[in-house]
Amino acid sequence: MAASTFADLGVSRRITAALAERGITEPFAIQRLVIEDVLDGADVLAKSPTGSGKTLAFAVPILEYLRSEQGAGRPRALVLAPTRELASQIVEQTQPLARAVGLEIAAVYGGVGFDKQIRAARRADVLVATPGRLEDLIARRAVSLAHVEILVLDEADRMLDMGFRPAVDRLVRQTPEDRQTLFFSATLDGEAGRIAAEYTNDPVRHEHTPPTPDTPPVEHRFIPTVHEHKLTALVKELRSEERGLTLVFVRTKRGADRLVKRLGREGIEAVAMHGDKSQGQRERALARFETGRVDTLVATDVAARGIHVDGISHVINFDPPADREGYVHRVGRTGRAGESGIGITFVNADQAGEVGKIAAALDLQREYEHVAPLRPHAARGPQRSRNGRRRRTS
Repeated sequence: MAASTFADLGVSRRITAALAERGITEPFAIQRLVIEDVLDGADVLAKSPTGSGKTLAFAVPILEYLRSEQGAGRPRALVLAPTRELASQIVEQTQPLARAVGLEIAAVYGGVGFDKQIRAARRADVLVATPGRLEDLIARRAVSLAHVEILVLDEADRMLDMGFRPAVDRLVRQTPEDRQTLFFSATLDGEAGRIAAEYTNDPVRHEHTPPTPDTPPVEHRFIPTVHEHKLTALVKELRSEERGLTLVFVRTKRGADRLVKRLGREGIEAVAMHGDKSQGQRERALARFETGRVDTLVATDVAARGIHVDGISHVINFDPPADREGYVHRVGRTGRAGESGIGITFVNADQAGEVGKIAAALDLQREYEHVAPLRPHAARGPQRSRNGRRRRTS
């Protein structure tokens, strides 16, 4: 019989009470699959989509283990994450539970000063880190991985995509060989599967694919546009009464800032988030968005995996993603944890072919088939015949 409560999975009363205080009383599917194996000390490979509850799937049993087993030295658990946004949100979700059992958790990532992070890292039982900043701290002799008992690689496929494989290899080699390793990824195929095999020992493998409900949690819409009318189309969507928090994706950092200004002139307040913003600016923008003080966040793909905000009703691709994976990760910011959502993609005529391929790869042909973008308007100058002479036009 499947476990229906955290207590059924072996989670202590103190942690279940801390979860209940946050309104979390029943484990999600990935948590039911993983928690008992982690508590049993097994290495785990878990394939699970974003928004499935995987953070608590590893955080709960880690805290359960650390509170009950005495250990010397810190940190005793290390979570590697690809982006500073994800690292921050792992800590945000986990910190109330850690405090309930007398443990410390801290995040270290680039874009901010070293001193405060070093002090927090030295106190942390659980350290959540991006690979680059963690290597910086190790080089400064501020952190040692010699006492790590549990290693988590979260969104491991994303770390590979971002080029972190060499850094991750170096960090893993600095942890004890008898550690427990938990590997979470959107895919366990290809390179991700190969490094999972290298890092783990006789792992238990779990794949969580949410069932397709009768009514899909995300409604996909493709809207044909022409360049000069895209802002008008966006404003129309943002003024819709049906929307809540809305994440708007653009291709470039400059484009994000420019779009925020253009929306402001239309009376729509928005904030921008991209790689040229300081960490403080990004955190303030995200805080304003999470609390609903500003309900529109304009972002580049830096946010595609790093933002985990409940209540995003709409994701709008103002600029279409480059590929299938980009679409999945962008639109995956909505329709989370069983909630419904809407993904909207604007399609200019010169983008129709590539976006059509993405739609086909995701079996969204029916949603895309109505798209008949206007053909590009070629500049009408003097036309030439095949022999190169100018052809008279009426």
